[in-house]
Amino acid sequence: MNPTYRSPRHQRLAARLPRVRLPAWCLIALLVVLAGSPSWAQESEGSAPPSEVLERRIITIDSSGGTQRGNLRFGPIFYEHPDPEGIVATVSTLTIRAPRAALRGPDEVLLSQAQGQRKADFEGGVSVSRGRLVATGERLAYDEATGLGVLIGGARVVIAPAAEGEDEVLITADTVTFDVDTDVSISEGQVLLVNGDQTAEAQRLLFEEARDLGQLTSDDARARVTRSSDDGPLTIEADEIRVLTDLKALFASGAVVVVDGPITSRGEVVFYDDDEEVAEVIGAPAVAVDEAAGIRLETDRIRQDVRFRFVEAIDATLPTSYSAEQFALTGE
Repeated sequence: MNPTYRSPRHQRLAARLPRVRLPAWCLIALLVVLAGSPSWAQESEGSAPPSEVLERRIITIDSSGGTQRGNLRFGPIFYEHPDPEGIVATVSTLTIRAPRAALRGPDEVLLSQAQGQRKADFEGGVSVSRGRLVATGERLAYDEATGLGVLIGGARVVIAPAAEGEDEVLITADTVTFDVDTDVSISEGQVLLVNGDQTAEAQRLLFEEARDLGQLTSDDARARVTRSSDDGPLTIEADEIRVLTDLKALFASGAVVVVDGPITSRGEVVFYDDDEEVAEVIGAPAVAVDEAAGIRLETDRIRQDVRFRFVEAIDATLPTSYSAEQFALTGE
C-alpha cells in the first residue's frame, strides 16, 4: 500500500485529528500530561456550588395518574404508578421514568425549603434518557447536592449514532453514574462496550456523549479492545484506552500490546484507525515480532498494517495523521 495514499475516510479522520510533527518522545511526554490531568471536575471539598448549578440540579417529579402518600410537607413522599414508565422525573437534560419513586429531604426541613439537599429514589425498573442516550436498570438514586444519579442493577446503555450509517454504542455495567451538570456518564464494574465489530472491556468507562469519546481503565487489570473479523481477532491491551466511537479511532497508552495473528507489537502509545485497519505503534523503542515471517522490528515508530498483516518502520520525524490531543477529555 502506498504510504502517502489517504482514502476519503482517512481524510475525514485527519480533518478532525489534524497533522502534527511530533517525535516519539514528545508524544509520550504528552501522554504523561494527559494521564495526570483530572477526568471528572469536582467541586472543592466543603465549598457550595454556585446558585445556577444548584438550580440546574433540582429534580421535578410528575406522577399524574398515579398515587402519592407520605408527609407532603417534610417528606418522604412515595409515588406509585400502574404504568411501568408512569412516573416521569426531569433534572437538567436528564429524564427518568419508573413505576415507583420516593423523595426525601433533611430531617425537620420542609421539602419546599430543602431544594438542593433532597434525594430521590426510583425503583421497579428504571429508564433514563438524555440526547441520543437511553439507559435501563433496576433502580436509580439521585442526589441534588452532587447532581449525580446512579443507575444500579443490570445497567444497560444504548447511544444512538450521530449520523446515518454509523453503529450504535452499547454499554453494559454493574452501575452507571450520570452527571446532570455535563453530558458525562461513568460506567463501573464489568464494563463491556460494543461498537460495530469492536468490543471493549474494562472496570471503568468514562463517556462524553456529545463527543462520542470514551476512556477505558481498570484499577487492577488492563483495558482491552477486541476487533473481530473473518481473518481472526485483533486485540489491543493497555493501561488506558480512549475511543472515538463515531470515527472508530483508538488511542491506547501504557505498555500497549497489539496482537494480530502471528504479529505482536509493543509500545508506549498506539493509535488505531479501524476503517484504515492500521495501527501506529510508538515507543522508545517500539517492538514488533512477526513469528510467521521470522521478523523482529525495533524502532521508535512502527506501522502495523492489519489488512495485509505486515509491519514496517516509520521515520519518526514525518507528520502523522493522529494526535493525542484530540483524545483529551474535556477539562484536561
